[in-house]
Amino acid sequence: MEDELVNLLDQTQSSIDNTRRQAELRLQQLQQSNEAYPLALASIAAHDNIPVSIRQAALLNLKTYVLANWSPQFEEFKGQTILGDNTKTTLRQTLLQLATNGREDRKVESAASFVVSKIASADYPSEWPELLPHLLQIIPTGSDGQLHGAIKVLGDLVDECFSESQFFPVARELVKVLYDVAVDEGRKQTLRALATKVFLSMLDTLEILMEDHKDAIKAFADEALSSTWTPFLMNVLKSRLPSPPSEAQENKDIEQVESYRGSVALKLQAMKVLMRLRSLFPPMLSPQSPAMFSAAWDELSALQPAYHDMYIENERQGRLEDADGLPYTLDFLVLEELDFMQACLRAPPVRRELQHQLQTQQATNGVSSSSWMTEVMRLAFAYAQITTEEEGLWEIDVNIFLSEEISITTNYTPRTACGDLVIKLGEWLSDATVDGLLSYTRTLYSTEQGWKAKEAALYVLNQLLGDFQDRDRGIQAEAAHGFVDFIRYAIQQSDSFLRARGYLVAGNLTKTSGDALQQVSVSFMEMSLRAISEEQSEVVKVSCIKALQSYLQALPPSITLPLQGTIINSLSNHLQTQDLNDLIESEDLLVTLEETLRDAILLDTRVCLDGPALSLLFMIANHGATNFQITMIASETFEEISSTIAALGSDAYTRLCEKVLPSLTGIFDVGSLTQENALTNLAAELLSKLAEHGREPLPHGFVAAVMPKLNNILLNSTDEELLRSATSAAKFVLIHDYGQLFEWHDESGKGGLEVVLVIIDRLLSPSVDDSAAAEVGGLAAEVVEKAGAERLGPFLMQLLKAVAIRLGSAKQAQFIQSLILVFARLSLVSAHEVVNFLAQVQVGNENGLHVVMSKWLENSVMFAGYDEIRQNVIALSKLYNLQDPRLSQIMVKGDLIIPQSDRIVTRSRARQNPDQFTIVPAPLKIVKVLVDELLSASGAPRGAGVDLTAGFGLDDDDSDDGDWEDDPDTLDLGAGATKQQLMAYADEPQTPARQRDDETQAYLIQFFREVAETPGFGDVFNALSTEEQEKLRSMS
Repeated sequence: MEDELVNLLDQTQSSIDNTRRQAELRLQQLQQSNEAYPLALASIAAHDNIPVSIRQAALLNLKTYVLANWSPQFEEFKGQTILGDNTKTTLRQTLLQLATNGREDRKVESAASFVVSKIASADYPSEWPELLPHLLQIIPTGSDGQLHGAIKVLGDLVDECFSESQFFPVARELVKVLYDVAVDEGRKQTLRALATKVFLSMLDTLEILMEDHKDAIKAFADEALSSTWTPFLMNVLKSRLPSPPSEAQENKDIEQVESYRGSVALKLQAMKVLMRLRSLFPPMLSPQSPAMFSAAWDELSALQPAYHDMYIENERQGRLEDADGLPYTLDFLVLEELDFMQACLRAPPVRRELQHQLQTQQATNGVSSSSWMTEVMRLAFAYAQITTEEEGLWEIDVNIFLSEEISITTNYTPRTACGDLVIKLGEWLSDATVDGLLSYTRTLYSTEQGWKAKEAALYVLNQLLGDFQDRDRGIQAEAAHGFVDFIRYAIQQSDSFLRARGYLVAGNLTKTSGDALQQVSVSFMEMSLRAISEEQSEVVKVSCIKALQSYLQALPPSITLPLQGTIINSLSNHLQTQDLNDLIESEDLLVTLEETLRDAILLDTRVCLDGPALSLLFMIANHGATNFQITMIASETFEEISSTIAALGSDAYTRLCEKVLPSLTGIFDVGSLTQENALTNLAAELLSKLAEHGREPLPHGFVAAVMPKLNNILLNSTDEELLRSATSAAKFVLIHDYGQLFEWHDESGKGGLEVVLVIIDRLLSPSVDDSAAAEVGGLAAEVVEKAGAERLGPFLMQLLKAVAIRLGSAKQAQFIQSLILVFARLSLVSAHEVVNFLAQVQVGNENGLHVVMSKWLENSVMFAGYDEIRQNVIALSKLYNLQDPRLSQIMVKGDLIIPQSDRIVTRSRARQNPDQFTIVPAPLKIVKVLVDELLSASGAPRGAGVDLTAGFGLDDDDSDDGDWEDDPDTLDLGAGATKQQLMAYADEPQTPARQRDDETQAYLIQFFREVAETPGFGDVFNALSTEEQEKLRSMS
């Protein structure tokens, strides 16, 4: 079998599709009920005379086989264990030997380690108790190769396998074993770094367990960490790197390269561990924070020449990791050091010392060039310079420049870290930070340093100004004027990136300085406008377009409004110089253009009635229709245009319709209704916005222009988003001018009412899924109200029955809400008739009243929208007041039964153990829902405590976080607890946010005061939970 498998594994890597597929099919056939298959794969992986790629493929297939056949604990398990105990034992031994013998290729070793970790996650310790002792035996005495494999397996064990009960007994021994490797200067630096990395994974596990074992873990940290790991990490932090290899040497396998890379890797892992210890055990590191801050500062100062040579002057390769995931290039280390320095700035001992120095210097001679603040700026400006790699990329693709500029890129670099460092200083010492930045900028601009350094100064300023805007802070007028000359200097220089930065800072400074720069800002704005058409550099042009947003938002309309037409024409002319097909790939550029156009249009939306503004908006949206942000901006802008124009009167709204309807309806003629088409979807959404803000009555011919298109979409399309938008558009047409709709006839002679009923019938059919039909309930409710029983005749009962039947199978929350509101709105005027009707309807084998009330009451707490919630609340109160015995006989879900278990609920466990609820009569559930709505209407989140007079602050008497201020805005996606919280959040049902609603709250208070006097309410009250009772008492 082995020979056949070797050939098949080789063929799975073939570039010929048919050969590859046939080999994969044959492999699937061989593994079915064949116990020899995994043994053969393991044997192939162990043969060192077989090519590494084949051995890797064997281990990859073995991993897939293990997940499918080894244990029911795996989600991929196929339901049958065909492996005997002897076979499993052989596989464990073979794979562990492969992973730890020290003779294998690193790729084979890593693949074997991964399979071992998967097996261990199911078998350790019950079926494989010797695994950990075996690893702990190898690590102290093994060769470097054996040590590497053992640490890799141990790392996988820590990440994947240890349960709470298994972790604590071995934690001390693991910490010591890893520490002994990390401090052993006789070992390779990379092995020491790898041991430190596994220790970091242990800290992730401790973080997850911290909530339930806080005291025990803190005691463990004081005993096992403070006297060993912490001094070691401090020594690594203070150590100096060897000289970096030259560019010619760095790709050679020589000792200098290995030593340098290992030193960088070790320091980097040490920094990561210190960062994690700081967050987990602040009191442990807080006293040493000044020494750590100084060490990081000294290190960064020492590394600056090498970093400048490698990345600013030259283009050395950065952001590299080895096969074990250890970063080893200088840029990674600088980035970690900058982040660590930023973290140290939050430690009160550091702040006290720095503030004392600053106060002493200010008392002596003010903030001078010798203050620590200006020295931090010197460091930040040095590392914030544009790298040679960035310079080349931005010159080729202005879209990359913009993505960095608007901070939506995931490329976190030393440049962005320097901006963050100064931002943190600004949050702590706002005025001193601005003064220090201005002081060193003056010094820098008086030197002969190159354009990159001067651009970096303005970049850091720009980052600080952006943060000020986010926090609604301003910059003092004197400081703002101090930066003006540097802006003027920048925009007159020959280098395009320095010019671009000058224009961007000018806009942000205007926005952050209030009225201080209003006079000079006008000239800057006019210069930006000229540059859009006159500049040769695309980077400068788009920077000016971006800067216009700041002027339009900050300067008074008396200045900006006269320039509205000029700005729109400049944007139009700029777009005409672009290849529109290329723009499809330049989404950030399209977003910037659209945001600037939006700000210009909203100065006075009447500009859309004449001129190119709307055509320009539609053109940008057309080319970016697949981008969510672009379509959202277009939709929000057009909604504002529609609402403000409609508010001007019927004539203005008619002119708007005449301008946009041909474009919008024309899109439907060319778009596909059977495939997803982003442009068609956008047109339908914009048409819905136009109809939503329509005047009553709608312009003559509106229905005739839009209904044929909407009818075609709603009867033929399968696209969910398109159907929702088209349904909403039809609903708003009905709301604003049902007379014009009912008088209209389609090309076959059907009247408007009949057309709408056919549409509703299609959307309520099982062939249309819940999400696509989410808006049909609103359309149906409007038909019932606007047409009335007389016009609908027998179709009324048929329509309501169809809604009830479809509600019975509905699953999606928005769809359920829209269907329930059909009956809720009817219940507002005739609750008794609604109950009578539903009691006579049969939904499958169940009574319609039971089906509708169950769905209604189970989903009411998930309703969204003020009007919808208020209608639902009033409708339920009217149903309760009926005191109808038929409602009392309906049993529905009550309160969630909380399981008594402290196990983490995974998706698979949730599927195996679905939520359980109490069962209560419908009237009691109505009261429970209304009590919950009373809480929500007060503005408190659902599920919060019912005492509205209580504070919402957290008071943890057991908190012992030391005196190192933590940053609540910092999210470490690598931390174990963070990953666990994100997974738990993903599994939780999300309840819509709710703001205070005084009208609904007042209605409910009055309702409960009235029903409290009715006979039998005492029994209902006693059946409520203690929290619900307290809520009602608090309202009495």
